[in-house]
Amino acid sequence: MRTEELRRIFDEGVADYSAEIVPAATLTDLDPATIERFRNMWKRQANILELATLPVEQLLDDAELRVNGKLTVASLVLLGTRSALGKFLGQAEVIFEYRSNDHSISHQQRVEFRQGFLSYLDELWNLINLRNEAFHYQDGLFMRDIPAFNESAVREGVLNAVTHRDYRLAGSVFVRQFPRKLEIVSPGGFPPGVTADNILWQQSPRNRRIAEACARCGLVERSGQGANRMFEASIRDGKPQPDFTSTDEHHVTLVLLGEVQNTEFLRFLEKVSEQGQVSFSIQDLLALDSLQRDMPLPQSVKGALPGLLENGIVERVGQGRGSRFILSRKFYSFLGKRGTYTRRKGLDRETQKALLVKHIESAKAEGARLSELQEVLKELSRAQLQALLRELRSEGKVSVEGMTNAARWFPGRG
Repeated sequence: MRTEELRRIFDEGVADYSAEIVPAATLTDLDPATIERFRNMWKRQANILELATLPVEQLLDDAELRVNGKLTVASLVLLGTRSALGKFLGQAEVIFEYRSNDHSISHQQRVEFRQGFLSYLDELWNLINLRNEAFHYQDGLFMRDIPAFNESAVREGVLNAVTHRDYRLAGSVFVRQFPRKLEIVSPGGFPPGVTADNILWQQSPRNRRIAEACARCGLVERSGQGANRMFEASIRDGKPQPDFTSTDEHHVTLVLLGEVQNTEFLRFLEKVSEQGQVSFSIQDLLALDSLQRDMPLPQSVKGALPGLLENGIVERVGQGRGSRFILSRKFYSFLGKRGTYTRRKGLDRETQKALLVKHIESAKAEGARLSELQEVLKELSRAQLQALLRELRSEGKVSVEGMTNAARWFPGRG
């Protein structure tokens, strides 16, 4: 059995590694300032004033970062000193690198964070934000700026890497910044059951004790992995969706692309939201983003279509199995592109049927094959074309001889 398969089997049955005890670690291995930061974040998030006066030992016990008087792996990852991590858990570090272009081999800046994660999350963001290019776009009379890297998306990406990486492996988390791309690579591959396709809907925290401590202080959602925040921020900024396609069994690789690609789509989402017409869910946004990019709708977001249809954001073209969805007339009218709407919607159904009848009549001597008729209405799928032909046949306007690919269509026989 391959090493990867053995590790996957072990993953499925192993207890939370971040809850493991580090027998030789003591309270002196935790940074007092970071402990107080954790205390204040938890108190603010939970609105529990009593947390302010709890002894450190009790605070750690209540957060389950200490068990039976012994520190856990989670306590060191979140609150540990540099020397403690070097001694007990050297892999619990995040390395930031900046490269001036996508093809640069050497980095122009490198900063290693080997200390409790809660002590440097803000510093890491500040490093990224120093070179955070702004994209300008016109919104009516006003010029707006959109940063290449959305703070919410970046923080969620880093939090996911630290919370869900495999601490049994020796590698570090890398955050690599380029002018218009941010890459976050963490050791261990996805947790069991999670893939690039279901990451928005499937939760499987590899380090539950770390995730729960971060949830206590408001950094992550206890119910999920925060991936929805990354996707929502990217779509609302008119950028490509977060990309996990380079992930393999050894590493999770997240790429956030910073360039705004569709400012018109961005303006539409903002205007609709400002007018209070619709409050978009993550499923809504994913469906709309797929439609505006002419991409197939993922099965996981098709449940959003009824609401979008009802609100006039999306329209159905065609009927039955051959139907498809497009952004509505409202969208293209807002953009001043009614012609684009007409092209995307295509000819109305009766016009399509008339064109088919005209071609069939012109080929009445030998009959028209289905492949010929597909050339007449190239924008239709095979199923949509067949639905039109069935309607014409039921109306007596066309007839068919033969079956499947050998079938030929003739003018109506009566």
